[in-house]
Amino acid sequence: MVHMTRVSVTEAVRRFADYVNRVAYRGERFVLVRGGRNVAELGPVAQGRPLSELPALLAGLPALDPAEAGAFAMDLDFARDEPGPVPEAGVWES
Repeated sequence: MVHMTRVSVTEAVRRFADYVNRVAYRGERFVLVRGGRNVAELGPVAQGRPLSELPALLAGLPALDPAEAGAFAMDLDFARDEPGPVPEAGVWES
C-alpha cells in the first residue's frame, strides 16, 4: 500500500508549488482534506513505457517449449469458446 500524507486543502493552496514539486521530484502522494473528510488526491501521473521498448521487453520473456505452447493455445481456445458467466458490475472494485 502506498503511504499518502493527509494535508488540508488550505495548507495545500498556501504551499501548492511545494507540494507539486514533492510529487514531481520525490513521487510523494497526498490526500487533500476539507472539513475532516478526504476530498481529493495529489500524486504522480502514471507513466507508460515507450513503444520503442517493446522489442526488448518481448525478447526478455521466457520461451515456451512446444508442449507448453500447445497447452497455452488450448487454454486460449477454451477461454474463447467457454467464457463463463460475466461478473456483476462492481465485483472487481475494491
